[in-house]
Amino acid sequence: MKEGKTPTLPVDIMLAPEWWHHHEGITFDEDYFYNPKRRVEVERQMEKALYERWGRYRQGSDHDKDLPQVGAVHLAAGFMLSEMMGCKVQYNEGSPPQVIPADFDKLQLDVDAPFQSPVYQRFRKMTDALKSQYGYLLGDVNWSGVVNMALDLRGQQFFMDMFDQPEQARSFLGAIAQVLSRFINGMEQETGSTSISVNRIVRFFEEPICLHSACSYTMISEADYENFVMPFDRKWSEEHAAYGIHYCGADPHRHAGMFARLPKLSFLDVGWGGDVKQLRKLLPETFLSIRLSPVELIEQSVEEIRETITRLVDESDNPQLTGVCCINMDEKVTDDKITAIFETVEELERMILD
Repeated sequence: MKEGKTPTLPVDIMLAPEWWHHHEGITFDEDYFYNPKRRVEVERQMEKALYERWGRYRQGSDHDKDLPQVGAVHLAAGFMLSEMMGCKVQYNEGSPPQVIPADFDKLQLDVDAPFQSPVYQRFRKMTDALKSQYGYLLGDVNWSGVVNMALDLRGQQFFMDMFDQPEQARSFLGAIAQVLSRFINGMEQETGSTSISVNRIVRFFEEPICLHSACSYTMISEADYENFVMPFDRKWSEEHAAYGIHYCGADPHRHAGMFARLPKLSFLDVGWGGDVKQLRKLLPETFLSIRLSPVELIEQSVEEIRETITRLVDESDNPQLTGVCCINMDEKVTDDKITAIFETVEELERMILD
C-alpha cells in the first residue's frame, strides 16, 4: 500500500458505511469482513467508486486490481479486537459494526484467549485463504487503543477503577496492550502496515506508521494520561519505526505537553477543534494530520470549506509536516464538498511548490 515518497501536504478521506451503503449498495454484514472472495470484490468496488469521482486527486489508484486486503481499509471501524476480547458485536447493513460493552465484573483478561476466539479463528481462515490464492497479503485491521478497549470491556466503571483500584487498572491496561501488540506486530509482519484502516493518509508514508487510536483520551485528565496510559505510548513509540496517535477529540492540544515527552511522535491526528498553533509549537517535528469535521461539512459552503482548510494549514506552519483529512463522511455530504477538500489542498500544494 505504500505510495512512495510522502507528498507535500497529503490529503485523504474516509467515507462512512452509510455513504457506501447509500451510493454503492454495499452492506456491512459479517460476510463483508470475513468472506475472502467478497473482501477482494468489495474493496475493488470501493476503489472504483473513488476513482470515478476523485481519481484525479490520487483516489482509487487500485480500481483495476484484485488485491488481498485483510481488512476494511476504506472504513474507520474498530471492532474486531473488542470482539476477540469478549464483547459482542452487532453487524448492520448500512452502518458500522456496533460494539456492545462486555461489562466485565473483574479487571482480568486472559491475554491468550483472544487468539483462540471464534472471531479470530474466522479472521485467520480468511487471511489464509487470501494468502493461498494471491501469495501475499495487504492492508490491516483497525486495532483501536488501550483506553478505548478498557471501556469496551469494563464500561464506564473503568473510570472509577482508575480512582478506586489504580494498580489493578494499570494491570488491566497492560494485559490489553499485550493483546494489541501481539496482533499489530503479527499483522505488520504479514502485510507491512497496521493503520491504514485508522486513517488512510498514513498510506502515503514510506515508513509504515503505527497509529494508536486514542479516541477516549479526551475523557481523561493529563495526570491520568501520564499515570495510566503514557507508558504504552512511550513503549510503542520506541518499538515502531514511525509511531502516531489518533486523537479525534476536540482537545488534542490539552495533552500536547505530554505527547512532547514521548521518545518519538511521528504523526498526530488533530481532532476537529484542536488548537493547531499550540500543537505545532509543542510538537515542531510531528506530522499533523488536520481532521475536518464531517458533521460541519454538511452545512458548510464550498467557500467556507476552502477558508477553513487554508487557515488550518497556515496555522500548522510547516507544509512538509502537515496533511488534511476528513473521516466518516456520511451520505449527507455531497460530492462537491469532498471535491472542494481535494481542490483546495491541491491549490495550496501548488502555491507552496511554486
